[in-house]
Amino acid sequence: MGIVLAVLLIAGVAGAVALGRDNGGSGDSGTAAKTVRGVIGSEKAEFFADPDTVKALAAKGFTVRTETSGSWAMDRLPLKGYDFAFPGSKAPADELRRGAESQGGPLRPFYSPLVVVAHRNAAEVLADNGLARLRADGGSKFTTQGTLLMEPYLTAAEDDRTWQQLKGASGHAELSGTVFITSTDPVTSNSGALYLAAASYVADGGRVATDEKAVARTAPLLRKLVQVQGAQQTSSDAPFRDFISGVGNPLVLVYESQVASLLMSSQRQEVGDLVVLYPDTTVSSDHTLVPLTDHGRELGELLSTDPGLRKLAVRHGFRPQGAAAEFSAATAEHTAYIDQRLTGVRQAPVPTAEVLRSMARRARG
Repeated sequence: MGIVLAVLLIAGVAGAVALGRDNGGSGDSGTAAKTVRGVIGSEKAEFFADPDTVKALAAKGFTVRTETSGSWAMDRLPLKGYDFAFPGSKAPADELRRGAESQGGPLRPFYSPLVVVAHRNAAEVLADNGLARLRADGGSKFTTQGTLLMEPYLTAAEDDRTWQQLKGASGHAELSGTVFITSTDPVTSNSGALYLAAASYVADGGRVATDEKAVARTAPLLRKLVQVQGAQQTSSDAPFRDFISGVGNPLVLVYESQVASLLMSSQRQEVGDLVVLYPDTTVSSDHTLVPLTDHGRELGELLSTDPGLRKLAVRHGFRPQGAAAEFSAATAEHTAYIDQRLTGVRQAPVPTAEVLRSMARRARG
């Protein structure tokens, strides 16, 4: 009897181990677990850290470990052992693909246009001086959305215009010094580099820079846009949080996704006198995943096609590629701030990575 029981016990343990292997050790999932490592832009950190995103990925057999970096600094990282890199746009992704062995072409699951967040007093002064145009409706007691007129704004920047020189600013003590938009370091950060791309395009008469001669034409203006700011952050997260907290510069360049995510958050904090200004000429940030392994590629395809993950990306403010209706439905209650159709917004072409890097270096001096 003892021998029989021992044989049955051994058989039971072997069966349990085999079942665990078939289920990837998870007990109730038929998908083998894959742990993938990636480096991402900080603007996507909350999406990947969201417990619902973690759960949705686990249901598909993925455990994702991420580290953050400025998009333009990723190509200088030792990427051996990573499964994917996920910068904020195509240009740094192209740089990564040249320096690493990628598994096929890049994937662009979602995107977000650049916007300028402004405090109401600053937005109204800009509008009164022809640098912005504010929307009169939107169901809000106050103006909460408008358009930044890039050409007049850049002219003001070139002339070193101060708030004190603008009519209507004298009654607002917080509006002083040179008028400028806080942006991130263009040498390391995607949003800062794309800001220069849009500014260069407008300043050079609607021409995208293609060589050093073109870069030189707008370099003095771009240098003013950057150097007036002093020290710059490598991520748009910190300046945006400072703005919402009521400190820092009254004009800050951020991703629309940061604003939309804040508005849609279940634990939404007060947005105060926030006004969202859509530049009339801007650049959309196509978040571009570069697969470095087969598992990285599988993850990129999943983010692009899985309805549940797309819905979660929208919840974090991103616009899924080719699915405007999903974003419109999710932001329907927030159209006072969010321009769902990007009305009157022109997309500036982005220079090559090499030209954009040169532009950023010259702007930094």
